[in-house]
Amino acid sequence: MNSTPARTHARLRTTRTSRTRTWGIAGAASIAALALALASPLAASAHVTVGPNQAAPGSYPTLTFKVPTESASAGTVKLEVDLPTGTPLGSVAYQPIAGWSTQVVTEKLATPIKTDDGTVTEAPVKVIWTAASGVQVAPGQFQQFVISAGAIPDTGSIVLPVHQYYSDGTVVNWDQKTPASGAEPEHPAPTVYINDAPPAADGASSVLATSGATSPSSAAASPGAAAVAIGLGIGGLALGAIALVVAVFAATRRPRAAQKEQ
Repeated sequence: MNSTPARTHARLRTTRTSRTRTWGIAGAASIAALALALASPLAASAHVTVGPNQAAPGSYPTLTFKVPTESASAGTVKLEVDLPTGTPLGSVAYQPIAGWSTQVVTEKLATPIKTDDGTVTEAPVKVIWTAASGVQVAPGQFQQFVISAGAIPDTGSIVLPVHQYYSDGTVVNWDQKTPASGAEPEHPAPTVYINDAPPAADGASSVLATSGATSPSSAAASPGAAAVAIGLGIGGLALGAIALVVAVFAATRRPRAAQKEQ
């Protein structure tokens, strides 16, 4: 005769347990969705960039390479920037960085180039930054490597491939050209556009890193990369919202079902 209250209490315990599990699953799904939404824009922008990405012929701009460490377990300990040899730069100076040594490699040109200032027989071909022992750009950090270069050649653009060395021996080569369509490759090479206009969807090298500022023309992110990031972010938030709706529905429905069974 006393079995009915016992069954009722058992159903209530089962309902509470099920509701707790439902809320737990929904909470985990919401957290995962939020993480996805927040991480997507960051992943889309984690490239080595140069700023400014435009320069006038004959100018001597300050070029800033912004280098993030993408690895979760190793730091950046060395950086190499390849300078153009077909349209060489007459001179390169670097801004010193505490804890890093810098080397400007100069080589004789296979074919001397005539300029307004005379015939150029040798030119800088590479800039190398090497971290001292115990120094690195740690995971989650970035470092700016700054040079002053010129005179900028009278050409369409100059590509500045970057080789990023990690403490675990990994080397990431940022050396892929961005096509005119603006479709960003996996490892786009930093590029300075001179007579050519930057690709419409160029987001990898459109960041003006000088003094941490951005120019109005280069502040917008790549439409392609931005669209992917926004889409993933919206999808993540939608997933979290659906999980919460399911949890609320399940939590409110189960007690009513238990009451009917009583």
